[in-house]
Amino acid sequence: MPRLAVFPKAFMHALCKDGSMRVSEWIELAVKLDIEGLEWYAGFLEMADESNWQQFRRQVEDHGKTIPMMCCSPDFTHPDPAFRDKEIAKQKNWIDMTRTLGGTYCRVLSGQRRPVLSAEEGVKLAADCIQACLPYAQESGITLILENHYKDDFWEYPEFVQKTDLFCALVNKIHHPNFGVNYDPSNTYLAGEDPIDLLKRISDRVVTMHASDRYLTQGTMEDLRREESGVTGYASRLKHGEIGKGLNDYDAIFFELKRVGFNGWISIEDGVDGMDQLARSVSFLRRKMAQYWPEN
Repeated sequence: MPRLAVFPKAFMHALCKDGSMRVSEWIELAVKLDIEGLEWYAGFLEMADESNWQQFRRQVEDHGKTIPMMCCSPDFTHPDPAFRDKEIAKQKNWIDMTRTLGGTYCRVLSGQRRPVLSAEEGVKLAADCIQACLPYAQESGITLILENHYKDDFWEYPEFVQKTDLFCALVNKIHHPNFGVNYDPSNTYLAGEDPIDLLKRISDRVVTMHASDRYLTQGTMEDLRREESGVTGYASRLKHGEIGKGLNDYDAIFFELKRVGFNGWISIEDGVDGMDQLARSVSFLRRKMAQYWPEN
C-alpha cells in the first residue's frame, strides 16, 4: 500500500516568512496524525542553518515517522545562463538537504512562465537544467520528481509547463532512473484541463503524488487565468480545502495509479483551515487507499 505524508500548507507564511511558527511545533502537530511521513519544504526559515537538519530528522524519527519528500522550487526557465547556474547549485543543495533529512525524493520544477521564451525554448532550458542535476542526485540516492505545478507560493508567474502538452513534452525529454513525476491532480484544473487525461498520459512515470482538492471561491476558471500572471503567489479566488469535497475524482485517480502498479508516497497538501480539517483529509485518504490497495 502507498504511504501517507502531510505538508504544512496552512502554515507556510508562519514557517517561511514571519517565523511565528517553529518547525519543531509543526512536527509535534503533524506526528499526531495517522501518517507515516512529513513532506518538507526547503524554504522553512530554520533550514538556513544546516545544523538544524539532523536535529529535525531526529525529532521526526523519534516519533516513528520519516521525511520522505522535499518540496522546493527551482526556476530553470530564466533566460540568463548565470541565473540558471545558480538555480542548479540551489537544486544540488536541496538534494543534500533531502539526503541529510533521510529523504528519497526531491522536487524539481520547470520555472516561471516568463513571456520572453517560446514553448520550445522553455522546455529545453528546463530539461537541460534538470539533466545537469541528475548525476548529483543519483550519487546521493535521490530521485528528482517533476510536478505538474501551478505556481510556487512566492513566484510572480505561473509554471512554464503548466499545460499538459508542455508538461508531457518535458517529461518525455528526460529518461533516467533517478527521475519521475510528482502528480498533483488539482493543478490540472488550473490549466483548464482534465487531471485524469493528464494522469493517463504520464501514469507510468508517477513515483509520488500530492493529494489535494481545490475550489474557486468566486468567479470562473477563466477569471482565474486572466489574473494569474503578474501576481505574486496564488490568486485570491483560489482555495485549497478538505480532500474528498472538491473537484477531484479520487476513485478515478486511484484506479489508474493502482492499474500501473503505483506504490509510492502520497503527500497531503491541504488542511488550510486547520488541523481538524487536515485530520479529516487523512481519514478520507486512508479509506480510499484501503479500498484500492487492500492489505494482504
